[in-house]
Amino acid sequence: MKRTASAMAASAAPQNKIKSINFLLFGTLIVIREGDFFMEKKDEEMTGALRQDMNYLNDRLKVDKSFDLIYRTIEIGGREACMYFIDGFCKDELMEKILQYFLSIKAEAMPEDAHKMCKLCMPYVEVDLSGKWDNILNNLLSGVFVLLIDGYDKAILIDSREYPSRNVAEPDKDKVLRGSKDGFVETIVFNTALLRRRIRSTDLRMEMYAAGKSSHTDIAVCYMESRVDKKLLNKIVTRIQNIRVDALTMNQESLAECLYEKKWYNPFPKFKYTERPDTAAAQVLEGNIIILVDNSPSAMILPTSIFDVVEEADDYYFPPITGTYLRLTRFLIFILTYIMTPTFLLLMNHTEWIPEKFAFITLKDTENIPLIWQFLILELAIDGLRLAAVNTPSMLSTPLSVMAALVLGEFSVNSGWFNSEVMLYMAFVAIANYTQANYELGYALKFMRILTLILTAWLDAWGYAAGITITCLAVALNKTVSGQSYLYPFLPFRFKLLARRLFRLRLPDARK
Repeated sequence: MKRTASAMAASAAPQNKIKSINFLLFGTLIVIREGDFFMEKKDEEMTGALRQDMNYLNDRLKVDKSFDLIYRTIEIGGREACMYFIDGFCKDELMEKILQYFLSIKAEAMPEDAHKMCKLCMPYVEVDLSGKWDNILNNLLSGVFVLLIDGYDKAILIDSREYPSRNVAEPDKDKVLRGSKDGFVETIVFNTALLRRRIRSTDLRMEMYAAGKSSHTDIAVCYMESRVDKKLLNKIVTRIQNIRVDALTMNQESLAECLYEKKWYNPFPKFKYTERPDTAAAQVLEGNIIILVDNSPSAMILPTSIFDVVEEADDYYFPPITGTYLRLTRFLIFILTYIMTPTFLLLMNHTEWIPEKFAFITLKDTENIPLIWQFLILELAIDGLRLAAVNTPSMLSTPLSVMAALVLGEFSVNSGWFNSEVMLYMAFVAIANYTQANYELGYALKFMRILTLILTAWLDAWGYAAGITITCLAVALNKTVSGQSYLYPFLPFRFKLLARRLFRLRLPDARK
């Protein structure tokens, strides 16, 4: 019999490593920890008496206060039975066929226990048995069909779930230049199937866990058994099992904060997210770990270095020379988005440093507002426009974009608030941020750029050098989840691996 996701999660319950004293008192487990005191109920089990079990379940679920929690009593093979399910999760046509079969069972053919019932009279594949109420409740609340039969000390769990979900389509965030147009959705089972479709190997493992006291959010850890770093895998699994939060409210971001708690002040991303199954599959084949969270349409890639963040799957959908050009262009723009505006500010403070051939970059109009304040105001204004674009109805996005370009661009220069050169460079920075899909990296560069701007305006050339130094240290001293250098294979230096990161080389064994 196949185990359900919730059953698997329950079997992987986290172990508490805190020193504790446990003892039983009147059937209640008392747990005393250092600096803490609370009570946990002992895991209760079914009695086998249907009415008693129904009263217990109805009391725990408060079925009279939830319209979507439905239960119905029926008779199967001369025995009274009751089925529980959540409206909206079950496949109606399938359950009608299963119930029709149950009602046709004769009394003399009725098995004596739940195990034989599943073995002889269950016309379905995804079935599990459980006699523990916590496991039964977790399965029921996740959408599993629960069947209680009088005289059976175990409940029959039928995984006939049909999740409310959208169709698989090209992701809006990770646009595809060439390649597959499918993308991850909010249903974790569909996402694992998209990976299985691409990796048909017996070496692929997908372990299911759950986190959150109230949410019981399903988490799938995907990896290749023979290629994964076992030390990192054990570390990640242990941290998932030891999560003590009430709920993963923000899905993957909540999980990321639980997995990586140190150096929160370093803005450079520790995780890479992708909504493309081909990217996730490629990362799994390279020995990385993919984490899928239920209700999230993206995959989390571990470990992640700066080269992983900048690298894109589109590089491999073109010939090596084209892919190399795209990758190097992305790296160059990555550097320019950070250094362009601080460099311009420094040169405007020292126009004598500008070669005669490049004298045209100097300001042509009167500087009514100091350049540093122009840059800082526009940095804030760009984020304001982004937020406005997110909340703008699609039918109004085009006319409002044109209005913003005309009013905020043209008239702000004509009014004297901003210089045209400042508007040009900030427009380049705003657009260039979208050459890579990682939002966290874009904002990390933004924070470093603002810091360098302020230091340059304050300390001149020394501030410019200090800002660049701080940024380099923030990248160099950053660590991945595995504890590896954020700049690997540049630090420590590995020439062959670095070449594969910078250049799109031919696939291994492509000539054989």
